[in-house]
Amino acid sequence: MRALAITPIHLPPEEIGRRQSRYDRLAPPGLRIELRDVGPEAPSALDTDGSVRDSERAVAAALAAADGDWDVAFPDCVLDPAVPDRVAIGPRPVHGLLKLSASHLAAKGERFGAVVRNQAIGAELRWRLAAYGLTSNLVGVRVLDLPFEAIADTAAWNAALGEAVRDLADQGATAVLNGCSAVDVVPADLPARVVDPTALALTVLMAEGECA
Repeated sequence: MRALAITPIHLPPEEIGRRQSRYDRLAPPGLRIELRDVGPEAPSALDTDGSVRDSERAVAAALAAADGDWDVAFPDCVLDPAVPDRVAIGPRPVHGLLKLSASHLAAKGERFGAVVRNQAIGAELRWRLAAYGLTSNLVGVRVLDLPFEAIADTAAWNAALGEAVRDLADQGATAVLNGCSAVDVVPADLPARVVDPTALALTVLMAEGECA
């Protein structure tokens, strides 16, 4: 199975390489993922509602223009920019990491929370979960107030999780979605498990046999 992933923002080569290595580690057996940069017309970070909308337009254009014999495609972003309401029937279905991972948790009857880097991302994540009909399973979204650089800083990101996860667990969450597709989750003694949405989504995708 061959998958194409498109970044939501324009990234330097070293960050593309780091994210590609992460996909190589996370991909279940039988899945090969190629990550491509969305292009210089996209924003360099998601910090405002405007940048989120610009990202969505850029990802849609990149997905439409992408060449190659891919079985499936998805945005490399937990906000699912440009993911259609329904999976397209055609040569290249487009999936969403958030849709796959959150729907899986909801199907198990879990109440979950989410942590995000900033307010703009938090607002879009809430909107997406509502659009997917998952609001009843959502306990809440907590903002970590981290700079963009923390995405590649595993220690800094994971150090910020504790208080937010404990707060969400107190509200009834048994799982907390780590609201960034490019951050590694480090096991920790917390009252709710922290879920890597990318890892879970890839597992669900393969389990469903989308491209078998």
